[in-house]
Amino acid sequence: MPTLDEASPEAGQRAEDAETTEVTEGKAPTADAPQQPPARQGVPMAKPPRDGRDQDAPRPTQHPPAPHLGDVHAPHAPQAHRHGTAYTDGDGKGGAAPVKGRKNPGGGLLMGRPFGVPVYVAPSWFLVAALITWVFGGQLDRVLPELGGVRYLVSLFFAVAFYASVLVHELAHTVAALRFKLPVRRIQLQFFGGVSEIEKESETPGREFVLAFVGPLLSLVLAGVFYAGMRAVEPGTVPGVLLAGLMISNLIVAAFNLLPGLPLDGGRMLRAVVWKITGKPMSGTVAAAWVGRALAVSVLIGLPLLNQSGVLGGEPQDLGGMNTVTDALLAAILAAIIWTGAGNSLRMARLREHLPDLRARTLTRRAVPVEAHTPLSEALRRANDAGARALVVVDPDGDPMAVVREAAIVSVPQHRRPWVAVSGLAQDITEGMRISAELTGEELLDTLRATPATEYLVVEDSGEIYGVLSAADVERAFVKAMARPS
Repeated sequence: MPTLDEASPEAGQRAEDAETTEVTEGKAPTADAPQQPPARQGVPMAKPPRDGRDQDAPRPTQHPPAPHLGDVHAPHAPQAHRHGTAYTDGDGKGGAAPVKGRKNPGGGLLMGRPFGVPVYVAPSWFLVAALITWVFGGQLDRVLPELGGVRYLVSLFFAVAFYASVLVHELAHTVAALRFKLPVRRIQLQFFGGVSEIEKESETPGREFVLAFVGPLLSLVLAGVFYAGMRAVEPGTVPGVLLAGLMISNLIVAAFNLLPGLPLDGGRMLRAVVWKITGKPMSGTVAAAWVGRALAVSVLIGLPLLNQSGVLGGEPQDLGGMNTVTDALLAAILAAIIWTGAGNSLRMARLREHLPDLRARTLTRRAVPVEAHTPLSEALRRANDAGARALVVVDPDGDPMAVVREAAIVSVPQHRRPWVAVSGLAQDITEGMRISAELTGEELLDTLRATPATEYLVVEDSGEIYGVLSAADVERAFVKAMARPS
């Protein structure tokens, strides 16, 4: 094992590539291993002596040796993973992708914040709005030829009104989620509909069922409202045609989302039912996701055939021609969205299943305290003597002030370390960088995402210093946990 005087960034790369059995290297705890911290973790850090010597530093335990501090490269800060339940309305996209600590969940033009939830319109919406305007305008030309070019303004109004009804559908999900105290990141109107990104999992299958059902229910209510309005106006007029179109479109949205396959609302209702029967949310997700994939295949094959046969309305048509190509393209897009959404739902469920493997206590590195004026070489010597892999800068009273960044240590050449004070390599400890040793799973990831940093000070509930948590260790543990079979 190289000494600290021999350490170099190249040696650090070799150390990082080596596999060890240390939990501080980011190994996810296994289900059959007892969740106990190594003996050398959690020992209160003694105040450094005034003479600069750390004679009372705890000695290394008999655990397999970890690479020396200063010998390893600090990997990039991890992606903090936030997991959303995306309820879809016509677009079929399921599951919010993990994000990297971004403040603005963006994704388009911000339209407002009903109930405190931002509503965005994705750029793809404008393309679909133009397509709806063109298609509906052609239909108006056959029904109301006297409108002339004005029909496209009427068609544009229909496109906006249709997406307004989709927004109402999404707001139903949002209100239900907020009622159940589930945070909603955003609502986005996009290509084939809308998505409500709900950041937490429902606690019970009953709440999951309600959360999924309220969207199609509101679409059915809107269809009833538009039907009542249609009966109140004269048929064959602009208001009558608009109301009829909105009634039919809301019925289609409700029917499509009630199909029993993830990522559609009906799939989440099926998931809730299987969850209730088996008592296992993962079983419900697997069942609903595979039904969703079967549904995607059915849409790919069946939708063009139904359109050509006239079952969905219109005159029967022979196979071939532009209409057949259009139907096949639409079916392929819908099938791809449903299939991808079902796969995303499975991945998100697998992620949630393995999240409890992430524990701040088992991932925390042992640290030694040093005062701000301590030379880096002396601080590293103390850390290696103590079997530690992190440094915490403390004040004369022993209270932590900063965490020395591992990447900064590696960047200092060996011959300069005796003349570089640790204070110049440290990051001040903010409130968000002081985390509890009891954090696990999604709560741990949420905490790290709220305050992105490379290292965090880990403390006991009593305030006693436990050690330093490297964000890179959390990322490696997360990747290993996700690689394990379910």
